[in-house]
Amino acid sequence: MTTREESKKAVAEAALDYVETGMVVGVGTGSTANYFIDALAKVKNRIDGAVASSETTAIRLRQHHIKVLEPDSTDELPLYVDGADEATRQLALIKGGGGALTREKIVAAASRKFVCIVDQSKLVESLGRFPLPVEAIPLARVYLARQLASIGGRPVLREGFTTDNGNLILDVHGLDIPDPVALESSIDHFAGVVSNGLFARRPADLLLIGTDTGVDKLEPEL
Repeated sequence: MTTREESKKAVAEAALDYVETGMVVGVGTGSTANYFIDALAKVKNRIDGAVASSETTAIRLRQHHIKVLEPDSTDELPLYVDGADEATRQLALIKGGGGALTREKIVAAASRKFVCIVDQSKLVESLGRFPLPVEAIPLARVYLARQLASIGGRPVLREGFTTDNGNLILDVHGLDIPDPVALESSIDHFAGVVSNGLFARRPADLLLIGTDTGVDKLEPEL
């Protein structure tokens, strides 16, 4: 039986099929994204550089001597590769377990193609089992906790953690998310929210899933 780590490595290497010569590649944050960075190092001489979604990712890219570019150094990224904490067959995601959700959302929005790489344990019928991260301005913590509780969640401060943007994260447990697009918009309208970990208004374009038998592909239904 394939282990989760083997599945993560397999999908990371499969994502290399979408890396073309001369590209600037957006790179996400997390354990599966780390495997992609390691794989990307094998073809680093073919790409023009990478845009990192976090300082942690930037450090790992530089360790592989991959040129790190600022997000505003290119008009549009042709490709963004990242993992997810949960994914549905409709390619909606929960991200932010690593705390980089805002920058990940920016890079995803700026990308022409978003390839999400996960092992099969991350594929769910409905989002919400994984606590939804919400990046918030510290001043708004108490207010936002009340607002998030009012929509059925149980917000928990991520203790001892500060985002690369200098903010805090509330992890919201117990949410029922039948309509991730609507909930993403609703939470974003609460005062003090920087962003939330639902990637539904801009979902993945392709989901690569590591399974016991190889790598499966999911694309949006037409």
